[in-house]
Amino acid sequence: MGMNSLGIDKKPEDTRVVVAMSGGVDSSVTAALLHEQGYQVIGLTMQLYDHGAAIERKGACCAGQDIYDARRVSETLGFPHYVLDYESKFKQSVIDDFVDSYMKGETPIPCVRCNQTVKFRDLLEAAMDLEADCMATGHYVQQIINPETGQAELHAAVDSTKDQSYFLFATTQEQLNFLRFPLGGWTKDVTRMHAERLGLLNADKPDSQDICFVPNGDYASVVKKIKPEAENAGDIVDLDGNVVGQHNGIIHYTIGQRRGLGIGGGVNADNSPFYVVRVDAQNNQVIVGPKEALARDIVHIGKANWLGGKAGDVLDVEAKLRSVSKPMPAKLTILDDEHAVLTLDAAQYGIAPGQAAVCYQGKRVIGGGWISGTENSEIQLAA
Repeated sequence: MGMNSLGIDKKPEDTRVVVAMSGGVDSSVTAALLHEQGYQVIGLTMQLYDHGAAIERKGACCAGQDIYDARRVSETLGFPHYVLDYESKFKQSVIDDFVDSYMKGETPIPCVRCNQTVKFRDLLEAAMDLEADCMATGHYVQQIINPETGQAELHAAVDSTKDQSYFLFATTQEQLNFLRFPLGGWTKDVTRMHAERLGLLNADKPDSQDICFVPNGDYASVVKKIKPEAENAGDIVDLDGNVVGQHNGIIHYTIGQRRGLGIGGGVNADNSPFYVVRVDAQNNQVIVGPKEALARDIVHIGKANWLGGKAGDVLDVEAKLRSVSKPMPAKLTILDDEHAVLTLDAAQYGIAPGQAAVCYQGKRVIGGGWISGTENSEIQLAA
Protein backbone atom coordinates (compact mmCIF):
# COMPACT_ATOMS: atom_id res chain seq x y z
CA MET A 1 0.00 0.00 0.00
CA GLY A 2 1.47 3.34 -1.07
CA MET A 3 1.00 6.81 0.30
CA ASN A 4 -2.41 8.37 -0.15
CA SER A 5 -2.89 11.90 -1.53
CA LEU A 6 -2.23 13.36 1.95
CA GLY A 7 1.12 11.56 2.22
CA ILE A 8 -0.12 9.06 4.81
CA ASP A 9 0.51 5.32 4.46
CA LYS A 10 -3.15 4.30 4.76
CA LYS A 11 -6.16 3.95 2.51
CA PRO A 12 -8.23 7.17 2.42
CA GLU A 13 -11.17 5.46 4.14
CA ASP A 14 -8.84 4.51 7.03
CA THR A 15 -7.40 8.05 7.30
CA ARG A 16 -9.06 10.47 9.70
CA VAL A 17 -8.71 14.11 8.68
CA VAL A 18 -9.90 17.01 10.81
CA VAL A 19 -10.70 20.07 8.67
CA ALA A 20 -10.67 23.52 10.27
CA MET A 21 -13.88 25.02 8.87
CA SER A 22 -14.43 28.77 9.13
CA GLY A 23 -17.62 28.78 7.07
CA GLY A 24 -15.85 30.33 4.09
CA VAL A 25 -15.54 28.82 0.64
CA ASP A 26 -11.87 27.79 1.00
CA SER A 27 -12.24 25.58 4.07
CA SER A 28 -15.58 24.24 2.78
CA VAL A 29 -13.99 23.14 -0.51
CA THR A 30 -11.10 21.59 1.43
CA ALA A 31 -13.52 19.49 3.50
CA ALA A 32 -15.73 18.61 0.53
CA LEU A 33 -12.84 17.49 -1.68
CA LEU A 34 -11.32 15.29 1.02
CA HIS A 35 -14.74 13.79 1.72
CA GLU A 36 -15.18 13.16 -2.02
CA GLN A 37 -11.80 11.38 -2.08
CA GLY A 38 -13.06 8.97 0.57
CA TYR A 39 -11.29 10.27 3.68
CA GLN A 40 -12.90 10.16 7.14
CA VAL A 41 -13.55 13.90 7.43
CA ILE A 42 -14.47 15.64 10.69
CA GLY A 43 -15.21 19.37 10.50
CA LEU A 44 -14.23 21.59 13.43
CA THR A 45 -15.34 25.22 13.71
CA MET A 46 -14.16 27.62 16.39
CA GLN A 47 -16.67 29.96 17.97
CA LEU A 48 -14.41 32.86 18.84
CA TYR A 49 -16.80 35.38 20.32
CA ASP A 50 -20.41 36.02 21.17
CA HIS A 51 -21.28 37.35 17.74
CA GLY A 52 -23.88 39.96 18.69
CA ALA A 53 -22.31 41.35 21.83
CA ALA A 54 -18.68 41.43 20.76
CA ILE A 55 -18.61 43.06 17.37
CA GLU A 56 -22.13 43.88 16.18
CA ARG A 57 -21.32 42.78 12.68
CA LYS A 58 -22.47 40.09 10.28
CA GLY A 59 -20.29 37.78 8.27
CA ALA A 60 -17.30 37.68 10.58
CA CYS A 61 -15.20 34.53 10.61
CA CYS A 62 -16.08 32.01 13.32
CA ALA A 63 -19.35 33.54 14.51
CA GLY A 64 -23.05 33.50 13.67
CA GLN A 65 -23.69 32.95 9.98
CA ASP A 66 -20.30 31.38 9.33
CA ILE A 67 -20.79 28.67 11.92
CA TYR A 68 -24.20 27.99 10.36
CA ASP A 69 -22.64 27.79 6.86
CA ALA A 70 -19.95 25.35 8.03
CA ARG A 71 -22.58 23.17 9.70
CA ARG A 72 -24.79 23.21 6.58
CA VAL A 73 -21.89 22.10 4.34
CA SER A 74 -21.06 19.16 6.63
CA GLU A 75 -24.72 18.17 7.01
CA THR A 76 -25.31 18.27 3.24
CA LEU A 77 -22.24 16.12 2.52
CA GLY A 78 -22.76 13.83 5.50
CA PHE A 79 -19.70 14.10 7.70
CA PRO A 80 -19.53 15.03 11.41
CA HIS A 81 -19.07 18.66 12.45
CA TYR A 82 -18.36 20.12 15.87
CA VAL A 83 -18.30 23.70 17.15
CA LEU A 84 -15.68 24.44 19.81
CA ASP A 85 -16.20 27.38 22.15
CA TYR A 86 -12.84 29.15 22.13
CA GLU A 87 -14.22 32.54 23.10
CA SER A 88 -12.12 32.98 26.24
CA LYS A 89 -8.99 31.55 24.56
CA PHE A 90 -9.44 33.93 21.64
CA LYS A 91 -9.94 36.97 23.86
CA GLN A 92 -6.89 36.11 25.94
CA SER A 93 -4.54 35.06 23.12
CA VAL A 94 -5.60 37.39 20.31
CA ILE A 95 -7.84 40.33 21.28
CA ASP A 96 -6.02 41.23 24.53
CA ASP A 97 -2.65 40.90 22.78
CA PHE A 98 -3.91 43.13 19.95
CA VAL A 99 -5.04 45.81 22.43
CA ASP A 100 -1.82 45.62 24.48
CA SER A 101 0.26 45.93 21.31
CA TYR A 102 -1.58 49.09 20.24
CA MET A 103 -1.20 50.52 23.74
CA LYS A 104 2.58 50.06 23.41
CA GLY A 105 2.56 52.08 20.19
CA GLU A 106 2.97 49.02 17.99
CA THR A 107 1.05 47.94 14.88
CA PRO A 108 -0.10 44.35 15.54
CA ILE A 109 -1.24 41.58 13.19
CA PRO A 110 -3.88 39.57 15.05
CA CYS A 111 -4.32 37.07 12.19
CA VAL A 112 -0.81 35.72 12.85
CA ARG A 113 -1.52 35.48 16.58
CA CYS A 114 -4.77 33.63 15.85
CA ASN A 115 -2.98 31.08 13.65
CA GLN A 116 -0.21 30.78 16.24
CA THR A 117 -2.54 30.25 19.19
CA VAL A 118 -6.17 29.17 18.85
CA LYS A 119 -5.88 27.66 15.35
CA PHE A 120 -2.58 25.81 15.33
CA ARG A 121 -2.25 25.23 19.06
CA ASP A 122 -5.73 24.69 20.54
CA LEU A 123 -7.55 23.45 17.43
CA LEU A 124 -4.66 21.18 16.48
CA GLU A 125 -4.72 19.74 20.01
CA ALA A 126 -8.44 19.00 19.54
CA ALA A 127 -7.64 17.25 16.24
CA MET A 128 -5.10 15.04 18.01
CA ASP A 129 -7.64 14.28 20.75
CA LEU A 130 -9.94 13.05 17.97
CA GLU A 131 -7.09 10.73 16.88
CA ALA A 132 -6.80 12.43 13.50
CA ASP A 133 -3.96 11.49 11.18
CA CYS A 134 -3.65 15.11 10.09
CA MET A 135 -5.46 18.47 10.10
CA ALA A 136 -6.30 20.25 6.84
CA THR A 137 -7.07 23.94 6.36
CA GLY A 138 -8.10 26.15 3.45
CA HIS A 139 -4.98 28.35 3.64
CA TYR A 140 -3.21 29.23 0.40
CA VAL A 141 0.25 27.90 1.24
CA GLN A 142 2.14 24.80 0.20
CA GLN A 143 3.56 22.12 2.43
CA ILE A 144 6.37 20.30 0.61
CA ILE A 145 8.19 17.30 2.05
CA ASN A 146 11.98 17.53 1.76
CA PRO A 147 13.07 14.10 0.42
CA GLU A 148 16.43 14.31 2.23
CA THR A 149 15.13 15.17 5.70
CA GLY A 150 11.58 13.78 5.48
CA GLN A 151 10.44 17.02 7.14
CA ALA A 152 7.71 19.29 5.82
CA GLU A 153 8.70 22.70 4.48
CA LEU A 154 6.41 25.73 4.27
CA HIS A 155 6.30 27.31 0.81
CA ALA A 156 4.35 30.23 -0.61
CA ALA A 157 1.22 29.40 -2.60
CA VAL A 158 1.26 29.05 -6.38
CA ASP A 159 -1.15 32.02 -6.57
CA SER A 160 0.90 34.95 -5.23
CA THR A 161 -2.21 37.15 -5.00
CA LYS A 162 -3.76 34.73 -2.46
CA ASP A 163 -0.57 33.56 -0.71
CA GLN A 164 -0.98 33.43 3.10
CA SER A 165 2.50 32.19 4.05
CA TYR A 166 3.34 35.53 5.72
CA PHE A 167 0.58 34.87 8.27
CA LEU A 168 1.81 31.33 8.99
CA PHE A 169 5.49 32.00 9.71
CA ALA A 170 4.98 31.04 13.39
CA THR A 171 3.89 27.48 12.50
CA THR A 172 6.31 25.11 14.22
CA GLN A 173 7.97 22.16 12.50
CA GLU A 174 5.88 19.72 14.56
CA GLN A 175 2.65 21.50 13.58
CA LEU A 176 3.68 21.69 9.93
CA ASN A 177 4.31 17.95 9.79
CA PHE A 178 0.71 17.37 11.00
CA LEU A 179 -0.97 20.01 8.79
CA ARG A 180 -2.12 19.78 5.19
CA PHE A 181 -3.01 22.61 2.80
CA PRO A 182 -4.82 21.10 -0.21
CA LEU A 183 -5.53 24.44 -1.94
CA GLY A 184 -1.99 25.87 -2.05
CA GLY A 185 -1.18 24.44 -5.46
CA TRP A 186 -3.86 26.27 -7.43
CA THR A 187 -5.55 29.64 -7.94
CA LYS A 188 -8.72 30.88 -6.24
CA ASP A 189 -10.82 30.49 -9.39
CA VAL A 190 -10.14 26.72 -9.29
CA THR A 191 -11.47 26.68 -5.70
CA ARG A 192 -14.64 28.51 -6.79
CA MET A 193 -15.03 26.08 -9.68
CA HIS A 194 -14.87 23.10 -7.29
CA ALA A 195 -17.32 24.84 -4.93
CA GLU A 196 -19.84 25.12 -7.75
CA ARG A 197 -19.18 21.58 -8.99
CA LEU A 198 -19.73 20.22 -5.48
CA GLY A 199 -22.88 22.30 -5.08
CA LEU A 200 -21.66 24.10 -1.96
CA LEU A 201 -24.15 26.62 -0.62
CA ASN A 202 -21.37 29.18 -0.03
CA ALA A 203 -19.76 28.87 -3.50
CA ASP A 204 -20.34 32.57 -4.21
CA LYS A 205 -19.50 33.81 -0.70
CA PRO A 206 -17.10 36.77 -0.88
CA ASP A 207 -13.68 36.57 0.79
CA SER A 208 -13.45 38.26 4.17
CA GLN A 209 -11.14 41.27 4.00
CA ASP A 210 -11.11 42.79 7.46
CA ILE A 211 -9.76 41.47 10.73
CA CYS A 212 -12.60 39.32 12.00
CA PHE A 213 -13.25 41.13 15.29
CA VAL A 214 -12.74 44.66 13.95
CA PRO A 215 -15.98 46.19 12.58
CA ASN A 216 -15.43 48.21 9.37
CA GLY A 217 -11.67 48.35 9.92
CA ASP A 218 -12.12 50.59 12.97
CA TYR A 219 -9.28 49.32 15.18
CA ALA A 220 -9.54 52.22 17.61
CA SER A 221 -13.12 51.38 18.60
CA VAL A 222 -12.07 47.86 19.64
CA VAL A 223 -9.08 49.11 21.61
CA LYS A 224 -10.94 51.86 23.46
CA LYS A 225 -13.83 49.52 24.30
CA ILE A 226 -11.36 47.39 26.27
CA LYS A 227 -8.99 50.18 27.36
CA PRO A 228 -10.84 53.55 27.51
CA GLU A 229 -7.56 55.27 28.47
CA ALA A 230 -6.33 54.53 24.93
CA GLU A 231 -7.74 57.92 23.88
CA ASN A 232 -5.73 59.95 26.37
CA ALA A 233 -4.64 63.12 24.55
CA GLY A 234 -0.97 64.07 24.25
CA ASP A 235 1.63 66.00 22.28
CA ILE A 236 2.75 65.57 18.69
CA VAL A 237 6.39 66.63 18.62
CA ASP A 238 9.02 67.02 15.91
CA LEU A 239 12.47 65.42 16.01
CA ASP A 240 13.84 68.35 18.04
CA GLY A 241 11.14 67.92 20.67
CA ASN A 242 9.08 70.96 19.62
CA VAL A 243 5.35 70.53 20.14
CA VAL A 244 3.64 70.86 16.76
CA GLY A 245 0.17 69.61 17.64
CA GLN A 246 -2.01 67.45 19.83
CA HIS A 247 -3.21 63.88 19.38
CA ASN A 248 -6.30 62.18 20.79
CA GLY A 249 -4.68 58.84 21.61
CA ILE A 250 -1.56 57.10 20.23
CA ILE A 251 -3.75 54.23 18.99
CA HIS A 252 -4.75 56.45 16.04
CA TYR A 253 -1.16 56.63 14.73
CA THR A 254 1.19 54.19 13.07
CA ILE A 255 4.76 54.53 11.82
CA GLY A 256 4.93 55.90 8.28
CA GLN A 257 1.50 57.55 8.51
CA ARG A 258 1.21 60.85 6.66
CA ARG A 259 -2.48 61.68 6.51
CA GLY A 260 -4.74 62.58 9.40
CA LEU A 261 -1.99 63.69 11.75
CA GLY A 262 -4.18 66.46 13.13
CA ILE A 263 -1.54 69.13 12.75
CA GLY A 264 -3.32 71.18 10.11
CA GLY A 265 -1.23 70.11 7.14
CA GLY A 266 1.93 70.84 9.15
CA VAL A 267 5.16 70.68 7.19
CA ASN A 268 8.87 70.62 7.89
CA ALA A 269 11.11 73.65 7.45
CA ASP A 270 11.84 72.59 3.84
CA ASN A 271 8.09 72.44 3.10
CA SER A 272 8.03 68.62 3.00
CA PRO A 273 5.16 66.90 4.83
CA PHE A 274 5.44 65.34 8.26
CA TYR A 275 5.31 61.57 8.74
CA VAL A 276 4.93 59.59 11.96
CA VAL A 277 8.51 58.50 12.72
CA ARG A 278 7.95 56.98 16.16
CA VAL A 279 5.21 56.39 18.71
CA ASP A 280 6.40 56.88 22.29
CA ALA A 281 3.81 55.09 24.43
CA GLN A 282 5.64 55.76 27.69
CA ASN A 283 5.49 59.54 27.26
CA ASN A 284 2.22 59.46 25.28
CA GLN A 285 3.87 61.27 22.37
CA VAL A 286 3.72 60.94 18.60
CA ILE A 287 7.04 61.93 16.99
CA VAL A 288 6.90 63.31 13.45
CA GLY A 289 9.56 64.22 10.92
CA PRO A 290 10.52 64.20 7.23
CA LYS A 291 10.26 61.03 5.15
CA GLU A 292 14.02 60.44 5.22
CA ALA A 293 13.82 60.10 9.02
CA LEU A 294 11.82 56.89 8.43
CA ALA A 295 14.65 55.18 6.54
CA ARG A 296 15.71 51.95 8.27
CA ASP A 297 17.95 49.14 7.06
CA ILE A 298 18.47 47.16 10.26
CA VAL A 299 15.51 45.26 11.69
CA HIS A 300 15.57 43.52 15.07
CA ILE A 301 13.39 40.42 15.37
CA GLY A 302 12.12 38.78 18.56
CA LYS A 303 9.89 35.81 19.45
CA ALA A 304 11.07 34.15 16.25
CA ASN A 305 10.22 30.76 14.76
CA TRP A 306 12.68 29.02 12.44
CA LEU A 307 11.74 26.40 9.86
CA GLY A 308 15.17 26.59 8.24
CA GLY A 309 18.46 27.79 9.67
CA LYS A 310 19.75 27.76 13.24
CA ALA A 311 21.57 29.96 15.75
CA GLY A 312 24.76 31.38 14.27
CA ASP A 313 23.63 31.12 10.64
CA VAL A 314 24.00 34.11 8.33
CA LEU A 315 21.68 33.62 5.36
CA ASP A 316 20.81 35.53 2.21
CA VAL A 317 17.03 35.89 2.23
CA GLU A 318 14.17 37.97 0.93
CA ALA A 319 12.34 39.60 3.82
CA LYS A 320 8.69 40.59 3.84
CA LEU A 321 8.06 43.32 6.42
CA ARG A 322 4.30 43.76 5.93
CA SER A 323 1.68 41.42 4.54
CA VAL A 324 1.17 43.62 1.47
CA SER A 325 4.81 44.55 0.81
CA LYS A 326 7.15 42.84 -1.66
CA PRO A 327 9.99 40.70 -0.27
CA MET A 328 13.25 42.69 -0.01
CA PRO A 329 16.78 41.24 -0.36
CA ALA A 330 18.45 41.08 3.04
CA LYS A 331 21.01 39.27 5.17
CA LEU A 332 19.53 37.31 8.09
CA THR A 333 21.73 36.75 11.14
CA ILE A 334 20.10 34.23 13.49
CA LEU A 335 21.29 35.04 17.01
CA ASP A 336 19.39 32.30 18.86
CA ASP A 337 16.08 30.44 18.79
CA GLU A 338 14.10 33.64 19.38
CA HIS A 339 16.20 36.54 18.10
CA ALA A 340 17.69 37.65 14.80
CA VAL A 341 18.85 40.73 12.94
CA LEU A 342 17.93 41.56 9.36
CA THR A 343 20.24 43.82 7.39
CA LEU A 344 18.36 45.08 4.34
CA ASP A 345 20.18 45.69 1.06
CA ALA A 346 18.30 49.00 0.73
CA ALA A 347 16.68 51.11 3.45
CA GLN A 348 12.89 50.91 3.71
CA TYR A 349 10.39 53.46 4.97
CA GLY A 350 7.66 52.93 7.55
CA ILE A 351 8.79 49.64 9.15
CA ALA A 352 6.57 49.30 12.22
CA PRO A 353 7.31 47.38 15.43
CA GLY A 354 4.55 44.86 16.07
CA GLN A 355 4.47 43.74 12.45
CA ALA A 356 6.10 40.49 11.37
CA ALA A 357 9.34 40.09 9.43
CA VAL A 358 9.11 36.87 7.40
CA CYS A 359 12.14 35.47 5.58
CA TYR A 360 12.06 33.52 2.33
CA GLN A 361 14.56 31.68 0.18
CA GLY A 362 12.74 31.43 -3.13
CA LYS A 363 9.23 30.31 -2.19
CA ARG A 364 10.34 28.56 1.00
CA VAL A 365 9.61 30.22 4.35
CA ILE A 366 12.81 30.07 6.42
CA GLY A 367 11.02 31.58 9.40
CA GLY A 368 10.43 34.95 10.91
CA GLY A 369 9.53 36.88 14.01
CA TRP A 370 8.03 40.04 15.40
CA ILE A 371 9.72 43.35 14.65
CA SER A 372 10.94 44.70 18.00
CA GLY A 373 12.98 47.66 16.78
CA THR A 374 14.74 49.23 13.80
CA GLU A 375 17.88 51.26 13.10
CA ASN A 376 19.51 53.20 10.32
CA SER A 377 23.09 51.94 9.96
CA GLU A 378 24.25 55.34 8.72
CA ILE A 379 22.99 57.40 11.63
CA GLN A 380 22.54 54.66 14.28
CA LEU A 381 19.14 56.07 15.20
CA ALA A 382 17.21 53.51 17.26
CA ALA A 383 13.43 53.56 17.10
